[in-house]
Amino acid sequence: MERTPGRVLVIVPTYNERENLPVIARRLRAALPDVHLLIADDDSPDGTGRIADELAEQDDHVHVLHRPRKQGLGAAYIAGFRWGLDEGYDVLVEMDADGSHQPEELHKLLDAVADGADLAIGSRWVPGGKVVNWPFRRELLSRGANVYVRTMLGIPVRDATAGFRAYRASTLEKIGLDDVESQGYCFQVDLTLRTVRQGLRAAEVPITFVERTVGASKMSRDIILEAYWRVTVWGFAGLRDRFRQRR
Repeated sequence: MERTPGRVLVIVPTYNERENLPVIARRLRAALPDVHLLIADDDSPDGTGRIADELAEQDDHVHVLHRPRKQGLGAAYIAGFRWGLDEGYDVLVEMDADGSHQPEELHKLLDAVADGADLAIGSRWVPGGKVVNWPFRRELLSRGANVYVRTMLGIPVRDATAGFRAYRASTLEKIGLDDVESQGYCFQVDLTLRTVRQGLRAAEVPITFVERTVGASKMSRDIILEAYWRVTVWGFAGLRDRFRQRR
């Protein structure tokens, strides 16, 4: 029997995921029946929000957070975190709606939290981790981005851009959410950096990442540029601060 370190809330942001959402919700509820699911929908024009409401009506472990418009992944997760913290959940999980994150592997992240991790990351780039059906250019982009993050920020995490992760509620409260402005996968780097700089423990567990088969990817040129720009700024700011401390 899998261990669950307290009350667990899985947050799944959605935008035009009407075909994927019922499948991922069903798989999650089958894999870990005790966890709760919060669907944070950004007013999807394809009716995803209505489907989310139907799922919630059928299952008291499913909840819906309707947001007025598309505001980005980071904003959706922060809204979900705040909802979960207000409701008293002990562990808050990020998971994509498109099936790339396997609900059947969530127990690995929860086990890591139960073993003392403040943040557990489902990693593609540690031994045992892998990706399925990704084109070579996407793998090269992800690996290269993570090398750049480690080099610029000096954090000991091999997959800081990963979006399948579990936070202790106390971790989110300690790192703070009020001034988080990053979006896209840069949001993941931002919160990883905050966790490490607070002296908290980030643990990586290997997962299998499966490229979506239905719907369109939300990755864009703007998301990539935002990540490189912010990581560069954070990296040089960190160097400046270390230089000042040595003077």
